[in-house]
Amino acid sequence: MKWLDELPWLALIAIAVLMAMLPFEPEPHLIEKLKMLADGTLSKPIDIFDLFWHLLPTVLLVVKFVRSRKKRGGS
Repeated sequence: MKWLDELPWLALIAIAVLMAMLPFEPEPHLIEKLKMLADGTLSKPIDIFDLFWHLLPTVLLVVKFVRSRKKRGGS
């Protein structure tokens, strides 16, 4: 995952925040889809893909953080 290690922190943070908050009105998709997941109504493939799509940058940010901590501790 060298490409993830080389991705600038600031760019990944900005993308993660934007994807989590888009669209700004009336309600971010991520919030909407998480509510649907909690209610048990997240069943359409497009909704599942939308949840995955909006969470992906945040997941990548967490993976990058964990990898950087392991590198720092191992070196």
